[in-house]
Amino acid sequence: MQFNLLGSNRVLRLVAAATTATLLAFAPMGGASMAQPVSALEQSMPDFTQVVEKTEASVVNIRTTETVRVRNRMGPGGNDPYEMFRWFFGPDFLPPMPGQPRDRNDREPTPEERTVPRGVGSGFVITEDGFILTNNHVVVGSSDIFVTLTDGKEHKAKIVGTDARTDLALLKIEAKGLKPLPIGESRSLRKGQWVLAIGSPFGLESTVTAGIVSAINRETGDYLPFIQTDVAVNPGNSGGPLIDLSGRVVGVNSQIVSRSGGFMGISLAIPIDEAMQVVEQLKDHGKVTRGRIGVQIGTVSEEVAKAIGLPKAMGAMVSNVERGGPADAAGVRSGDVITRFNGKEIAHMSDLPRLVGATKPDTRAALELWRKGKSMTVHVKVGEMPGTEEEQQSGGTTPQAGPADALGLTVGEVPASLREKFQFEGGVQVTEAEGPAAEAGLTQGDILLTINDTDISSPSQYASVVGKLDKSRPAAILVMRGEQSQWVTITPRK
Repeated sequence: MQFNLLGSNRVLRLVAAATTATLLAFAPMGGASMAQPVSALEQSMPDFTQVVEKTEASVVNIRTTETVRVRNRMGPGGNDPYEMFRWFFGPDFLPPMPGQPRDRNDREPTPEERTVPRGVGSGFVITEDGFILTNNHVVVGSSDIFVTLTDGKEHKAKIVGTDARTDLALLKIEAKGLKPLPIGESRSLRKGQWVLAIGSPFGLESTVTAGIVSAINRETGDYLPFIQTDVAVNPGNSGGPLIDLSGRVVGVNSQIVSRSGGFMGISLAIPIDEAMQVVEQLKDHGKVTRGRIGVQIGTVSEEVAKAIGLPKAMGAMVSNVERGGPADAAGVRSGDVITRFNGKEIAHMSDLPRLVGATKPDTRAALELWRKGKSMTVHVKVGEMPGTEEEQQSGGTTPQAGPADALGLTVGEVPASLREKFQFEGGVQVTEAEGPAAEAGLTQGDILLTINDTDISSPSQYASVVGKLDKSRPAAILVMRGEQSQWVTITPRK
């Protein structure tokens, strides 16, 4: 590996010069000692040495290989030194080697298997008997996995189980004298708390970096919310531990947010509380079984909460209900806000998938909903989440136009084919959007189902509802696009 050190001496000189100038500017008269201010500064900063010494032996380097099939056009063990010339000057440029056909296109390619490096990552020991936790993306697709301990010994690992949704993988090696990392509690983390990462960025084993917790429950659209830190994490750190000052693992380093492919100040780690729940199932069953209720959800903003009468912005907004799924059978509708699951509050949208996923299939659970300004409870029989998820997309057709309105919308009837396909009644379809509606993101083909808790049944009824809107406050509109539904707020023009 090569490192570009051009200009480093000049940078060091500049830093040294600036530091010297600063010290001279603030030096006390009479040659008073500077020892006390430096000591105070040192005392205010955390010392990671003891934490590192206590934990780095539990962190491992992971390298993977894969077997690829290549085609040798010369046959097994063949070697034609003139092959390159024939590529440029044609197959008859020089006579073929003895025993080889004259036309190189007549030579049957021979498949060969080769083992090639696939990638590197990190992991950490969680039990004395050789269980190691890492990221799924570190090992997925690999033929062989090798784990190197800090003493330099390399062991071949086997995959116990993987979970793509949380990007976790559990490995097992046959080794003795392993030192597992103590497991902490990610739910106890606070913003500003010091944490450090140990791993193998770019293959540099046992690299230590440190920073603070920048955010907790950072939602990125993945199955789990992340711990966000400013700890320097780069390719090769994946799967390594995020450790607190007590030497306990609180997260599994997984992703970075970057425009360059390298560290830019934002790192994401999987909370260890959720990770260990996955580990237990992988150890026992080799896979993770999760509950599901068959809804797609979105966040509830302050504006939407105010518009639908919800006391505060919380819960999970139902954007789509799977036809024939558990939630559909329980009477859940698009536009409902799920505020509690089995008595546990849904403070953030991401709380619901975790709670439902941790529930055993066939369990009967209580859903507390907010619908049309009132709270209600339904009971749902939790289903089992399939191993893979399929994305479904669908579009609409353009109906005849209706009158324009204060929202900037022109609407018409919803085609019968769409009603039958998605099994809903009422609604109007947007034929043109401009002004406030366009600014809110509405477009031709969207279907409007509800305005401020009033179900829309026809263009004429829609026009009547819009005409009575309070122009001084935003209107909450339930919009269906394809198979997805979400609430949008639009302030009518006066």
